[in-house]
Amino acid sequence: MLKSPEHQVAGHRAQDGQLGPLVDGCGIFYKPLQGDGRGDAEVAFYTSLFSHPAVPPHILSFFPGFHGTLVLPASDASGPRPHLALDDLLAGLRSPSLIDLKIGGRTWPPDCPEDYFQKCIVKDRESTSVALGFRVSGVQIQDPAGADAFWRPSRAAVRRYMVEDVRRVLRQFVSANPPSPDQKPDCALASAVYGGPDGVLAQLMELKAWFEEQTLFHFYSASVLLVYEKDAAVAAAGQQAGKSSGVRMKLVDFAHVMEGQGVIDHNFLGGLCSLIKFMSDVLNDPEAGGRESIKVQLSCEDGSLENLGI
Repeated sequence: MLKSPEHQVAGHRAQDGQLGPLVDGCGIFYKPLQGDGRGDAEVAFYTSLFSHPAVPPHILSFFPGFHGTLVLPASDASGPRPHLALDDLLAGLRSPSLIDLKIGGRTWPPDCPEDYFQKCIVKDRESTSVALGFRVSGVQIQDPAGADAFWRPSRAAVRRYMVEDVRRVLRQFVSANPPSPDQKPDCALASAVYGGPDGVLAQLMELKAWFEEQTLFHFYSASVLLVYEKDAAVAAAGQQAGKSSGVRMKLVDFAHVMEGQGVIDHNFLGGLCSLIKFMSDVLNDPEAGGRESIKVQLSCEDGSLENLGI
């Protein structure tokens, strides 16, 4: 039985008569093909990626599994519509913490329509895309109060995030204490989630090594999606033998991938390097967040980061 993804933090949602993705509860995520060629472009990218002999098998693991397309009833009741069939990246997780990070200082592809260019350049300049090479598109963090309790900023709040806000959220994402205006993130889970041989930083470094060489694709407006459950991370942080945080890191959203034409994708690579630097700061100096982020605090009402005027 198809339903809207419960833990979706970015993109269009299949609710209130809107067109959006669906999941079947059996491990497959169905994404409706977008109009004006974007859906076809995403299908073409997945087809090329999983059939290209120059793409190493270990790199394919950073992308959702691709199962072709399937015509399904659209969530907006507009009738049958082709959908991408992909791995459900949250399958099997009851209480996932996740963050969607859009990579690149520039999110618009060459030769895009003028109206799309104008929309993208405004978002890039008003967010941290230009300043940092990436921005937060959405975030959900499990609250220690209970498995079904989450801190989830509104999209309006996330769109207002500036550099210090992003720094704070990346620390809160790996903290055991709940978001609070009265205490800074404790970063207690940083070593388990960001560090370690299978942590986010190790995976990002492996991906970075490929982007330093690959000239097949240029990625515009694609995201890094990070997912983990706090129970597994707490166990890993406690250094229990054989324990893994189980963090999942995938690249998602490929409606604007272009042919690389033999040129390195410096836009995406630069964003990856910036993200690696920010996460390394969390891992190497977790106490720094209290000094560098003194001018912001988390609002538990809507997830915004409020200027304290200090």
